[in-house]
Amino acid sequence: MATAYDRTRELKAFDETKSGVKGLADTGVTKIPQFFIQPPEQDDLTLLPIEIPVIDLTGVETDAAVRGEVVKKFKSASETFGFFQVLNHGISTEVLDEMLEGVRQFNEADMELKKNYYTRDVSKKVVFNSNFDLYQALAANWRDTMFITMAPESPMPDELPAECRDITFKYVHYIKQLGITLFELLSEAIGLKRSFLTDIECNKGLSVLSHYYPPCPEPHLTVGTSKHADSDFLTVLLQDSIGGLQVLYENRWIDVLPLHGALVINIGDLLQLISNEKLISVQHRVLANSTGPRVSVACFFSTHLNPTCNRLYGPIKELITEDNPPRYKETTVRDFILHFNGKGLDGRSALDYFRV
Repeated sequence: MATAYDRTRELKAFDETKSGVKGLADTGVTKIPQFFIQPPEQDDLTLLPIEIPVIDLTGVETDAAVRGEVVKKFKSASETFGFFQVLNHGISTEVLDEMLEGVRQFNEADMELKKNYYTRDVSKKVVFNSNFDLYQALAANWRDTMFITMAPESPMPDELPAECRDITFKYVHYIKQLGITLFELLSEAIGLKRSFLTDIECNKGLSVLSHYYPPCPEPHLTVGTSKHADSDFLTVLLQDSIGGLQVLYENRWIDVLPLHGALVINIGDLLQLISNEKLISVQHRVLANSTGPRVSVACFFSTHLNPTCNRLYGPIKELITEDNPPRYKETTVRDFILHFNGKGLDGRSALDYFRV
């Protein structure tokens, strides 16, 4: 029987290779290491054959009637699924495809080159490693990730790998513009003035998480990303055609089917907190698979890496009534993220700690 010491030693040995899951897969393993094996699900959750909403943003900035309908769709999707996809969002498919290809090229580059970026020093603006919670999670996830802090202060271009450097800056330029539109529509969806969420700086911080999920020899024993809800205000996800993303709805899983040219939008914990649950942050996961690799790029709107940001966020007073009292305590974004990262992807909601 493996001891705690054995597990720690195995994790450390894996981490010290700086090769990640990709390096492990490249060795031709047919059995995954024990620390990747997930504990059995508490409940047998079946798949629900429905899809999250797909919302077309064409005309949202020029036609008041169209905007009104889109706001209604944002409200409905954010109150029920916490997830939706958007089309005609202002970012060309060429840019989207180039972003995915840049991530792929970096992860498939020479291993010695990639090791230069491998670190667990989260103070850096560019962090490449496998599993941010490797040492505290019950089981590791079958993926490698590059985490880049792009706002409020971006890294110098030469801090990024050449394979994805130019496209990352280009892509983020478009994502920042889209973020303003999304926050404005969500402000209107909860009955606030258009600029409310941007006025309180929900879009001030932006981090880019590029995920690479190598083919897995035993996908039934592990996952690409454990069940969790996002810790930010809002996430904009670009996924390739492989699939595997699932959303929990009414205690059943829904497949988020890849749609070329679309972006997946989901409400984060902090937006649920400040909206006092008018908007909901929903648990989701990514399955491991034997095909692939799968590539995705998640853009997180948050402010937690700015140590000077001491703004307190709590339920918005305009949304509080006698029948709808505050459900959460105030917190800084930094403290919320520290709590989230400290517990890791353990399937529990980070919001529970902040409930009144």
